[in-house]
Amino acid sequence: MKNLLLLSLIVVPFACTQSQADRSATDRYDYDIEERIASLGIVLTEPSAPVASYVNAVQTGNLIFLAGKGPSKPDGGYVEGKLGVDLTIEEGYEAARLTAIQQLSSLKAEIGDLNKVVRIVKVLGMVNASADFTEHPKVINGYSDVMVSVFGERGKHARAAVGMASLPSNIAVEVEMIVEVAQ
Repeated sequence: MKNLLLLSLIVVPFACTQSQADRSATDRYDYDIEERIASLGIVLTEPSAPVASYVNAVQTGNLIFLAGKGPSKPDGGYVEGKLGVDLTIEEGYEAARLTAIQQLSSLKAEIGDLNKVVRIVKVLGMVNASADFTEHPKVINGYSDVMVSVFGERGKHARAAVGMASLPSNIAVEVEMIVEVAQ
């Protein structure tokens, strides 16, 4: 039994090292992310300043933790309302899509070049919803679909889509994101 345990300890580190080598060999995209964003009709803007004692992004090592952002409309203001009362799933989806664009703007401001993104790692989507609303994933798909459209397979991420009794300023959604970037 000791030999089996020893063998598995030897194999597992090798597998991890091989995976890292494979990933570093494919760190470059087949297309320019900035051009891809433009081709999708997405316009990035200057990220809004934090409204309290926090920052838009914090980098530690090769991970960037983005603060929660809400759905800013291109003409100003936010998409407001509660899903299941004031807004439809489609309107929530669009609010999540707008939030993704805000997060891309914050990420670009933090790292300068979105081609540095290795992977969208984790997304936490919070939906301002009535107690009986249960379609949170369909709403946050608006966010996830943007990340996959922009980054391809590297845009696929782990995710939580949860309901909240309320969100700041009655915004429809708020989303946080963790991103891995090339050093």
